[in-house]
Amino acid sequence: METLLLVIHITLAILLIGSVLLQKSDGGALGIGGNSDNLMSSRSAGNFLTKFTTVLAFLFIITSISLTLINKKDNSQKSIIDKIEQLDKNSSSQPKIPSSK
Repeated sequence: METLLLVIHITLAILLIGSVLLQKSDGGALGIGGNSDNLMSSRSAGNFLTKFTTVLAFLFIITSISLTLINKKDNSQKSIIDKIEQLDKNSSSQPKIPSSK
């Protein structure tokens, strides 16, 4: 289940990046530019890409939260400090401090 969700998450990330890059740049500061006869320059294509990007972003957030919850259930310990304390209890031999002669 976790592997399938991770594959879906990665696919959504790639699609989200692509849909953001396909949108027309309104600011022009970082955009590549070009003429107004581009393939995706019509208003309906812009609306479609905006809605598509919104849906992809929503699904990406849902898969992110789902992966976090699945990972949280798999962890049996509460914090990394608990793990360090458990390792200290298990290791009985402490390194000896060298004495000066």
